[in-house]
Order: sequence, then C-alpha cells, then structure tokens
Amino acid sequence: MDAKIIGNVMPVLELSLNRGESVVAESGELSWITESVQMRTSTRMAGATGFMGTLRRMSGGGGLFMTEYCAHDRPGRVAFAAKLPGHIITVPLRPDMSLMVHRHGFLCGVGDIRLSRSFQRRLGAGVFGGTGFVLQQLTGAGQAWVELSGEIVPYTLAPGETLRVHPGHVGMFESSVSFDVTMVRGIANALFGGDGLFLASLTGPGRVWLQTMTISNLAHAIAPYLPGHSEDSGGGGMARTLGDLLSGS
Repeated sequence: MDAKIIGNVMPVLELSLNRGESVVAESGELSWITESVQMRTSTRMAGATGFMGTLRRMSGGGGLFMTEYCAHDRPGRVAFAAKLPGHIITVPLRPDMSLMVHRHGFLCGVGDIRLSRSFQRRLGAGVFGGTGFVLQQLTGAGQAWVELSGEIVPYTLAPGETLRVHPGHVGMFESSVSFDVTMVRGIANALFGGDGLFLASLTGPGRVWLQTMTISNLAHAIAPYLPGHSEDSGGGGMARTLGDLLSGS
C-alpha cells in the first residue's frame, strides 16, 4: 500500500491499494475511488464485534457504520479529503500503546485497529453545542490517519509537567498523558475573560499534538456573513450561553 498526502491547506489522503489490501473509514469520509475498489459497509468494524462495541464507538463520536474499501481483484485508489483547513498525519499503532484523539479526528486506518470512547464529560448546554467534550481512543496494531485542524503544535511533556489548553485545541495525545477538564479559576476570569469556563489539563509524561483551529472559533468568524445575522447577535448568544450554564441545563 502506498499512502500519499496531497495539498497543504485542504489536504487529501490518497491510498493506492494493491490486490487484496483494504482500508477502513467512517461512513461519509470518501472523496473519490477507482472502480476496481469495492465497498462494504457494516457496524462490525474498527474493533466493534457486537452491539456494545458499536455503542462504545458511537459514544466516542464515531458513526454507527464503518466502510471497508478493498481492492479484491486488481489494484485501485481511494481518497479521503480533510473537512476543514488543516493537516492529515500518519499514526503508527502498536499493541502496547494507544492514542487519544478529538472526536472527529479519525480519518481511516489499516490493520487491526480499534476505535472507542475514552473520555466524555458534559460541560453545559451552551458549550460545544451541548454535546460536551469527547475523546476517541485508538488502539491495536496497524496504521491510522488523523485529521487535525489548522496548524499542528506538538509538545513532549516531562513527568509531572502540566499544560492547560482550551479544550477545542486538544488534537491528540499519548495515553501516558493524564487528562482532565478543570474550571477556569476566578469568577471574573470565567465570566468576562472571553476564554470560556473550562480548560483541559494535560499532565506528562508523553507527547501531545495541539491544533490551532477550533470549530467554535471558525463558526464565530463566519457568523457575520451568514443570512439572518445581526450586529447584536453575539451579545445575545453570550447571554443565552451564560444563562444555560448558570441554570445547569
């Protein structure tokens, strides 16, 4: 199998499959494919061998169905494009390691890879679209490709070293890194600092990959250009978010 990442701002991963080779991705990720590659969609992939396994994958942000792309009779190509401006990175997986990835980070993988929920916490109705903060766990033996938004900033944390990060900037980290979500200290900082109420706390040892673009920041940037937007909508949205958080809904 030959993997090629094409482009910079909106990259695409193109895989050249030899006869008999296959790759697994979440349904809806496909960009283009040659006619020699056959598709098979099922719930029993990426480590989900039963109903509960499928539920664990879905609770981690994955879809109900996964799709296998296989070059049965002759070689072929299949491609998966990034959904947002950013980067696609190659991630080798070994049985003795695992990686935590943001909920929409997994693009595709080959070999015996497993995708499941690792961490989930509800942070209030007004944060992250009411869905809370979710991490996926990548385990197994093989190779996966992960999509991170914006630029990628890697850090290697020493034992006991802690990095506090806006949750939307957490792209991926090794399982040896301890992870938690903490409240911003100080009432004035939390309510009027403009950085949200929560920060992710990453404590070493281990490697972390941060992403410079967040979905919330992108949505905020394009909101003034959407139909129905008014100049005072930002303040109203902030008031509604604060009200939701204080009411605990």
